[in-house]
Amino acid sequence: MFHFHYFCEIKPHDKFNYNMKNRVYTQLIKPILYIVDLLIISFLTTFFFTDDILKVITLNFFWIILSFVFSFEDIYRTTKIVRVVSLILKRVFIFILLVFFYFYLINYKIQHLNIFLFSLLTVILLNIWRITINILMRKYRAFKGDNYVNVIIIGMNESTRRLESFFQNNIEHDYKYLGFFTNKEETQKLGDFDKLFNFIIQNNIDEIYCSVKELSNSQMSQLIYFADNNLKTLKFIPDNKYVFSKKLKFENYDLIPILSLSNVPLKGHINRVVKRAFDIMFSLIIIIGFLSWFIPIIALLIKLESKGPIFFKQMRHGTDFNLFACYKFRSMKANKESDKVQATKNDTRVTRIGKFIRKTSIDELPQFYNVLFGSMSVVGPRPLLLSHTNDYKNKINKFMVRHTVKPGITGLAQVSGYRGNIEKELDMQNRVKYDIFYVENWSIFLDFKIIIKTILNIIKGEEKAY
Repeated sequence: MFHFHYFCEIKPHDKFNYNMKNRVYTQLIKPILYIVDLLIISFLTTFFFTDDILKVITLNFFWIILSFVFSFEDIYRTTKIVRVVSLILKRVFIFILLVFFYFYLINYKIQHLNIFLFSLLTVILLNIWRITINILMRKYRAFKGDNYVNVIIIGMNESTRRLESFFQNNIEHDYKYLGFFTNKEETQKLGDFDKLFNFIIQNNIDEIYCSVKELSNSQMSQLIYFADNNLKTLKFIPDNKYVFSKKLKFENYDLIPILSLSNVPLKGHINRVVKRAFDIMFSLIIIIGFLSWFIPIIALLIKLESKGPIFFKQMRHGTDFNLFACYKFRSMKANKESDKVQATKNDTRVTRIGKFIRKTSIDELPQFYNVLFGSMSVVGPRPLLLSHTNDYKNKINKFMVRHTVKPGITGLAQVSGYRGNIEKELDMQNRVKYDIFYVENWSIFLDFKIIIKTILNIIKGEEKAY
């Protein structure tokens, strides 16, 4: 059985000591690929349809739309070249159909030879480019050797031995296999199950591959609990006798079937780009259109009533549990407890102007600078006081999942009645429940809905806004 007597001793900063240079490198790959794809299409459309710039712009627009619809998000480290070619052919085929349809609508006299050559060169150039970069990236990973994903296997049987062989013989996929855990008598094992969790933390394991037929239901529940609360990726090697009720994602590593818990939507590159673009546009509108002239006014009112700075800075935990400085308009008299004790009803520390700006949420407006510079989002789980985080991170199941996305100025929990002071543990449990739902079910439309509800709540006033 699993043992959790040491679980509370885990330090967040040790768990998330990632190599940020490698992370930035990985995140930049896909945008560069999309840009080069678009440059190839732009060159070909300009070359074959130089008579009308509108045609060139329209055809490039078609390609951009198809890049979203037929995304390369489902290309993984283990994806074979034939899969890459298949995705390119699918996209080019739809693209050519759109080109013909567009030319038909505008009564354009189609030059069939041009269309044929355009299609042929599109397929050839995109395949050459994508296959070349795929091979080079695999070679680069194997050569560089410092951008690995650390993996372990739980269980030892025929399926896990095949997976072990896959990891050992395919280093170009960027996996670093450290070994396996099992309660069976195996000479080469890393240890029994009771040694598992300490090893994962101490060796910064990224992905855990679990043979489900070697674990009991209780052990499986504990393993999922551990992965959720420590932001580890958990994947399953299935046994056909079991039926899973939770939504799972199916992959193949060669002929080895792998199941993993469904992805968080904002881990997808396209979703992150869409949300980040919205954050930048929305924050710029607020900063330029409102804060540019409102800050001097509110600053004067704050200064006239009490001594101290205009802005109040607090350290909070953000994405991947990294600390960042969260800014507000100062609404209290200067005091030593502001970082530890949350404001309560009729709190004597709150100034008169502070009561007004807290009631109307004006005190939160400087956080749009946090949004613009990337440490926060307009919508997301609200960042908590460090004292609250330390109190609840080991008490509430899946608490750490809220740190897989950027914290927000407003959030689903706040518009659902869980704003303000946390009076009892049930308040935090409900807040976390809504935060987890947001993380696992994000969409840009959900963000719009939360923003609208936030504005309506500000207009009508909120009971717990003090």
